Parts: sequence; C-alpha cells; structure tokens
Amino acid sequence: MPVPEFFATPGYGDAQLAAMHYHQAVRIGDRVETSGQGGWDDDWTFPEALEDEIVQAFDNVERTLAQAGATWRDVIAVDSYHIPDSADFIGEVHNRVMVEQFRKRMGDRAPIWTEIGVVALGAPKMRVEIRVTAVLGQGG
Repeated sequence: MPVPEFFATPGYGDAQLAAMHYHQAVRIGDRVETSGQGGWDDDWTFPEALEDEIVQAFDNVERTLAQAGATWRDVIAVDSYHIPDSADFIGEVHNRVMVEQFRKRMGDRAPIWTEIGVVALGAPKMRVEIRVTAVLGQGG
C-alpha cells in the first residue's frame, strides 16, 4: 500500500504548517488531494477585486499541485467555497471567473465540481477557497 507524502507550498504553506499544523497537499500513489487554497499571497494578503482573488486561488492550487507532482490537467474534482453575493445566489462573478479558469487551465477536460456558498472562510476578507483532487496522468 502506498505511503502518504505530505507537502507544504513554499511561502504561505510553510507558514501555515508552522502556525496552524497542516499541510497543503497529500499524495498517495497517483492520487493528490489539496487543502483549500485561497486567493492570498505569501504575505497572507488578498486582492481587492474578487476576480483577482479567484485567479490567485487558482494560481495557489497550481503551485500546491506542482509540489506533489501534479497539474491542473490532472484534476478530476473541484470543491469551491464562496461568500455569496446574495442569500439565494453565489454570484455571476464567482461563476464566470471559475469557469474561465477551468477552461484556461484544463483545456477540453472538465472536472466534476461542487460549488458551495458559506457564511465565512478561514481568514478575514477571504471570499473564495478551492480544494481539488487530482489523479496523475489524467492530463495526457
């Protein structure tokens, strides 16, 4: 049976491991799971614009996957958590930018996706968090 390998993304991941005692990704054989990645930078600051925060979250997923030997093209499942724009809809900007990023980073491959509206996330000012599952070799 494969042994789990844990990874901390250089920069913010190292800081989170030291401060909050968790890793950013785990690889077991050809399967990679990430913890939720937000739109922060290495100093734990967030962009003002929601669009930029979502793109940065996708960049952080990419950085984290790379540590475990995976890419967006290996991703098979996405769970995204959002602070909604209203009580009955996560929001047009959330949906539009998420789909744009899927198409840009995954090409013709489409993952399964669960989009979840929440009242709060793990940091003040945080509006999106993305968690993925990847299986190595899926990207061709």
